[in-house]
Amino acid sequence: MTLTICILIVAGYLLGSIPSAVWIGKWFYHTDVRLHGSHNAGATNTLRVLGRRAALPVFVIDAAKGYAAVMLSHFTDLEGDALFFLKIGLTAAAIIGHIFPIFAGFKGGKGVATMCGCMLAIAPIPVLMSLATFIIVLATTHYVSLGSMTGGVLFPFYVLIVNGTQSPYKIVFGGVVAIVLIITHRKNIQRLRQGTENKTFLFWKRPKEQ
Repeated sequence: MTLTICILIVAGYLLGSIPSAVWIGKWFYHTDVRLHGSHNAGATNTLRVLGRRAALPVFVIDAAKGYAAVMLSHFTDLEGDALFFLKIGLTAAAIIGHIFPIFAGFKGGKGVATMCGCMLAIAPIPVLMSLATFIIVLATTHYVSLGSMTGGVLFPFYVLIVNGTQSPYKIVFGGVVAIVLIITHRKNIQRLRQGTENKTFLFWKRPKEQ
């Protein structure tokens, strides 16, 4: 069983390492998104550099690879807490793979979409609530980073609302997710405070400057 778990963790990392933003940018737009914008290989920077048509498949693929990584846990006979902790391990492996992808010179993105996919496999309803929060914040402020952090910070509270105190490990996991999101968005927080954070007009075009 130990060997099986190790193989699954490695597989989770390899799934996370699929650099969709890099490959889509290079194959279809002849552009390495890591050389532009925020220099991250993620959906947000792809949107900023290449537009919606490129960003949507990047987001879907990044979320799907996180979901698939967690679902690898079902190749074992584990149950209960043991199964949950394996899912957490696979989540960590997928996110590390996205941030440090072996297929793209270990230079990836922040892992928000991948984390979203992982959490969707673990706690689907709270994740959908966080996604709704993200969309509302993005639509009203046009800051992707603020939407991501708000949805992430509220995630453990959504877990508590949906599952109550019957799933303490999920609540703790949600808290860790919130902390990780805040840490990975340190520069965004600084730019938000300085008023220099880039705005993203996902749902409609950027208004013309007067």
